[in-house]
Amino acid sequence: MLAALQARIEGKRAELVALTQDLVRIPTVNPPGEDYTPCAQLIGERLRRRGFEIAYIRAENTPGDSDRHPRTNVIARRSGARPGPCVHFNSHIDVVEAGHGWTVDPFAGLVRDGKVYGRGTCDMKGGLAASIIAVEALIELWPDFSGAIEISGTVDEESGGLGGVAHLARMGLFSKPRVDHVIIPEPLNKDRICLGHRGVWWAEIETHGSIAHGSMPFLGDCAVRHMGAVMEAFEQELFPKLAAKHTSMPVVPEGAKSSTLNINSIHGGQPEGFGGLPSPCVPDSCRMVIDRRFLIEEHLDEVKGEVVAILDRLSATRQGFRYSLKDLLEVIPTMTDRQAPVVRAVAEAIETVLDRPADYVISPGSYDQKHIARIGHLHDCIAYGPGILDLAHRPDEFVVIDDMVDSARVMAQAAHALLSGAAGHG
Repeated sequence: MLAALQARIEGKRAELVALTQDLVRIPTVNPPGEDYTPCAQLIGERLRRRGFEIAYIRAENTPGDSDRHPRTNVIARRSGARPGPCVHFNSHIDVVEAGHGWTVDPFAGLVRDGKVYGRGTCDMKGGLAASIIAVEALIELWPDFSGAIEISGTVDEESGGLGGVAHLARMGLFSKPRVDHVIIPEPLNKDRICLGHRGVWWAEIETHGSIAHGSMPFLGDCAVRHMGAVMEAFEQELFPKLAAKHTSMPVVPEGAKSSTLNINSIHGGQPEGFGGLPSPCVPDSCRMVIDRRFLIEEHLDEVKGEVVAILDRLSATRQGFRYSLKDLLEVIPTMTDRQAPVVRAVAEAIETVLDRPADYVISPGSYDQKHIARIGHLHDCIAYGPGILDLAHRPDEFVVIDDMVDSARVMAQAAHALLSGAAGHG
């Protein structure tokens, strides 16, 4: 069976490339969320013709959803001949903006030198295409399988996944008894199993001042200067403290084994985009957005407390210092057990297909596993897919065709093991 499965997928190489191209040619750029519906329909119509039941689910009233940019998700489900577990392949269909620096058309799906180029080829339409081909090959050879197979194309992962997996998880679509095992084909390299991700706390810090005429700043209180004091305290205290923290999680790359903080944006005073001369005013507000990534050994209260302690000390020691702090996003670190069925099934398939043991990693950034674990309470979930992580979001993004074929082989064998109850019994 497994040999026939490998051969069947190899025979679908051209079909796999064509499907990847078709997906890339739909520019599902987020923000604002362009062309989600046509992309979902491409997936849904293909799988409907192959016997899947199709559901299109719009995440109304989620961030960004509108009649112009509806948050359209698709879930395809095919039930087998007998009851059994459900294996679900989840991929996000949104991509980031193309940006500058491309030498090829980012939405043409150019094939050259054994690679498919384009925005989203690596992250993660190549993985989506590989999972579809894997499942189709499996069903063709094993039409009377037990259990169920699902494939979803979900939105907004690049902006937090609130209109995608989070919305569907709240509907119970990523929980038992409907779903048992989840594979997310994110680009982690074809011999790596990603067990989870670090945590994240996004927050906005605002320092307050008092407006006055810019020629007499001594009559006001400059909020930007107060934010400068925050920046200085971060440099002197917080950044060294974070760099000294280390995790036992197998996070890649090496630098992400420590806690990190990125200053995402900072703005105070005169609004941007004004074409005339600035008005002579002392700024009474300055806002900073921070992106704090933390480790499984840290608690969220501790993470927040390190920042609050600095702000409170400045309030007590710096004349006129006042601040506000607003939470934007909280994600707890997650790490699936190495002995979980989905991990063992994919590890055995990697060793069979690639003739080398699987490598286990943790992602430096979060992805939709966070919602499946936190909202769906389903922990038999990993990320595994083709693509080189370092290429994601960069100009001239590509996916190697051989990697897609190999990953499809791994996914098909893993799904077979999970549906047949052979996972971990190699």
